[in-house]
Amino acid sequence: VCCLEMTTKRKIIGRLVPCRCFRGEEEVVSVLDYSHCGLQQVPKEVFNFERTLEELYLDANQIEELPKQLFNCQALRKLSIPDNDLSSLPTTIASLVNLKELDISKNGIQDFPENIKCCKCLTIIEASVNPVSKLPDGFTQLLNLTQLYLNDAFLEFLPANFGRLVKLRILELRENHLKTLPKSMHKLTQLERLDLGNNEFSELPEVLEQIQNLKELWMDNNSLQVLPGSIGKLKQLVYLDVSKNRIETVDLDISGCEGLEDLLLSSNMLQQLPDSIG
Repeated sequence: VCCLEMTTKRKIIGRLVPCRCFRGEEEVVSVLDYSHCGLQQVPKEVFNFERTLEELYLDANQIEELPKQLFNCQALRKLSIPDNDLSSLPTTIASLVNLKELDISKNGIQDFPENIKCCKCLTIIEASVNPVSKLPDGFTQLLNLTQLYLNDAFLEFLPANFGRLVKLRILELRENHLKTLPKSMHKLTQLERLDLGNNEFSELPEVLEQIQNLKELWMDNNSLQVLPGSIGKLKQLVYLDVSKNRIETVDLDISGCEGLEDLLLSSNMLQQLPDSIG
């Protein structure tokens, strides 16, 4: 095993001896890794460990659908299926009541089932690079969510009660078709990173000034014309990227961002900066 490359070594350990002990004659396997195996379906041997399996990696295969038996694995805490050929998430995902991390990025998934709300333990969802056009209302019942990545999708708006996700710390929505944010987002008091780059905002959403703990904000590649004084209310802001917009003026009150370390203003229409920038 020592001679094997790390990826091969991990695969062998993950597939064959991730966590081995015996209860009578039952082998206990908690982690299985089938990444980069050229699979077209979930291997049947996975279901031999439905009582004990906690992590399943199926990254970079050609899997088109998830079989019903997979959702009998109720101990599953992490399900990783990025870079496959899934076109949908089955409603049976509601059975995975202990699931904490879900990675379905780089597939062809168009929407989340309403009953995703039953996966109440979810803390991290990575769903970037899917043609997702909207989030169901049930999505806002995932109250333990701390990280949501939905970059490069087709979102035009967020649910009105999106602010229910009060534990969110990281929210990435780059490369969508967003023009506004719901007012309820003022409740996201723990949000530290917000990426809205490459969307269709013509002005800075008013609700942003109320997200007081925000440390990183990306608004690059939109259609902003003004960087308003309200940005100065974000006292914790460390990183601000508003490059590649149409900004003509930066308000004096940007001086309120006393903690700012990185300010990106390139590729705009600025002729001068306010004296307060110092």
